[in-house]
Amino acid sequence: MAESAACPAFQLGRSRYNQGTFSGRLRHFLDVIDPRTLFVSESRLNECIRLLDDFKHGNLPPGVSDMQLWEAQKIKQAIIHPDTGEKIFMPFRMSGYVPFGTPIVVGLLLPNQTLGSTVFWQWLNQSHNACVNYSNRNASKPTPTSKFLQGYVGAVTSAVSIAVGLNMLIQKASSFSPATRMMVQRLVPFPAVASANICNVGLMRHSELEEGIDVLDSNGNVVGTSRIAAKHALVETALTRVVLPMPILIFPPIIMAFLEKLPLLQTHRRLVLPVHSLVCLAAFGLALPLAISLFPQMSQIEVAKLEPEIAMATHCKVVTYNKGL
Repeated sequence: MAESAACPAFQLGRSRYNQGTFSGRLRHFLDVIDPRTLFVSESRLNECIRLLDDFKHGNLPPGVSDMQLWEAQKIKQAIIHPDTGEKIFMPFRMSGYVPFGTPIVVGLLLPNQTLGSTVFWQWLNQSHNACVNYSNRNASKPTPTSKFLQGYVGAVTSAVSIAVGLNMLIQKASSFSPATRMMVQRLVPFPAVASANICNVGLMRHSELEEGIDVLDSNGNVVGTSRIAAKHALVETALTRVVLPMPILIFPPIIMAFLEKLPLLQTHRRLVLPVHSLVCLAAFGLALPLAISLFPQMSQIEVAKLEPEIAMATHCKVVTYNKGL
């Protein structure tokens, strides 16, 4: 009885947790970003896919528990794109966002940045973000490579321009003391990254606004393509990309300003970078699940708010769309 309460009956394509609550979405996305899925072997992945296919076609082997099915779905969803059915390249999976993104965050927050280092770290960060956004987009409609390149150039240009512009303003601000100037310089990455993240999402996924995305009825059948749903998907994703860098780029500089005054780090300067890296890793690991849990990945919208042709194609009052991550 206790086991069934802890592990609900398996539902293919559904979340194990209630997606109508923030806590349910948080638990769901903690599964999605679980870095242990990065080490799943090809044979284990294929085993999970076969198990889910067997469940779908009613050929499930005897003795398979709900927990095994939920775990199989977790592994598949962490590695396979829901629209294309293809494997997502490891550094661009949501489960790889923290491990592969933390070194970039450390670089963004290094003190005493030169113009060259500011440009380099902003370029690297937005390059990584662009690839993550593209790899986890709604791919129900094909996107030409030219669109990806246009979005990438626009996102990187916006990030570098904002960061360099803010740094130049700070350097010209003679009223700041050296200590204040260093603290403000450490906080510059946040407005630069937050603004660029919005541009990145909009530019990398602009084709969704032009062509629309598929919306599904309660049975999972495609009932049409909606530009309005695409707009909702991009707005929700952009909001998560503004919230995401807040704790990552604001708290570590404040924490490090305090820690660097401690006698241990004053006498052992070699420990500053490792401690800085650990602080960034902790902030990133906390921020990512909180940010992406703001909205469910499979979001719902009332048919009455969509195009008239969608309403004519279904009797459902609410349809579902893949927001992307």
